[in-house]
Amino acid sequence: MLLTREKTAFYLQDLETPVGKSVNLTIAGLVFLSSVSFVAQTYNIPDNLRLLLDGIDQAILLIFAAEYLLRLWSEENKIKYFFSFYSIIDLMAILPFFLGADAISFIRLLRWFRILRLIRFIDNKFLFGISTEDTLISVRILFTLFAIIFVYSGLIYQVEHPVNPKNFATFLDAFYFSIVTMTTVGFGDVTPISELGRLLTVLMILTGIALIPWQVGDLIKRLVKTANQVETVCSGCGLSFHDADAIFCKNCGTNLRKD
Repeated sequence: MLLTREKTAFYLQDLETPVGKSVNLTIAGLVFLSSVSFVAQTYNIPDNLRLLLDGIDQAILLIFAAEYLLRLWSEENKIKYFFSFYSIIDLMAILPFFLGADAISFIRLLRWFRILRLIRFIDNKFLFGISTEDTLISVRILFTLFAIIFVYSGLIYQVEHPVNPKNFATFLDAFYFSIVTMTTVGFGDVTPISELGRLLTVLMILTGIALIPWQVGDLIKRLVKTANQVETVCSGCGLSFHDADAIFCKNCGTNLRKD
């Protein structure tokens, strides 16, 4: 059966029905697989395995490109979607498909941004069975921290490895450097020597300073808000905490006091 634009848009955004959930879980799985492939290729692996990983990456890239075109085709306001946050993230992930092999250095930098595609899934409770807003915020904070470290580790490795292979031999070296830097431990045993590497380090620190406290603030606000609530489990949606004088569930409207 031919999919209409409305059905296509629904399944690409839906995270509750079996079909929508399967589509989006598949996309999330491909993001993880491609990220693992990038990390593996920073190590000294056999040529046949490297070729296999390159082939897998090209296949994933084609799938992501087709997905992006489907999203663009199914949107009513294509201009608005094209300049939206999620569209920009998706476009960064598939630019290598449109650039070709002529911009190989730029392509290697862009591929580390694919992990950011998971942002659209983190904001949804239903995909991973998250039950409370507090848990969702906590997961968002952890993902933000991981994404910052992962992306900048990849970028720093890509920039530093050609000029500083002793200190940045693999992705793990760059990841170690990012963790030490972000936690302000600063052992100093691994440091970037290129100007771009140092600039990326500064940007990583500034990105962490800008994003992490803001999300932690949201969590603190939630905790303060729920401190004055009592445990009353809603029979409709399962929400556990409500105001002491609440009669109806603030999430689904179910009567909390009916016998």
